[in-house]
Amino acid sequence: MDVIFSVFPGLIAAGALFTAYRVVYRSAQLRRAWNSGLTAEGRCLRTFTTTHGGHDTSVRTTLHHVYEFSTRDGRSVRFEEEDGPATVLEGDVVTVHYTQDRDVVATARRPAPARAAAATLGTLVFLGTIVVFCVAFVVTYATEFRA
Repeated sequence: MDVIFSVFPGLIAAGALFTAYRVVYRSAQLRRAWNSGLTAEGRCLRTFTTTHGGHDTSVRTTLHHVYEFSTRDGRSVRFEEEDGPATVLEGDVVTVHYTQDRDVVATARRPAPARAAAATLGTLVFLGTIVVFCVAFVVTYATEFRA
């Protein structure tokens, strides 16, 4: 029974740490694309939504856009981006910011580094709070209830 009170908080903390890694990684990708200075004219090929939840939980709908553009060296790149502006429809022309790496990182979001940094910081504080709570729970349980 004691294992449950160690394993579950550990799994929750591990999930929070993995999510924090993904948030920082995506933030760095956006920053690199915005700071590269490379832009291209892209076209929105498709928009679609996905939904999560339901039944006993609230439903979350995510808007996705699929874009295509050509890099300076002529490569055609197609990418999908979540939570873009709802005003971009299929066929619309957008400005794409991208990096000229072997694996092209691109975004059709307008540069907003302060907003992105604030969102990243807020998410990391929330996830850090979860990790601290899990560690405190395991330590408290170990010291108080294991004789």
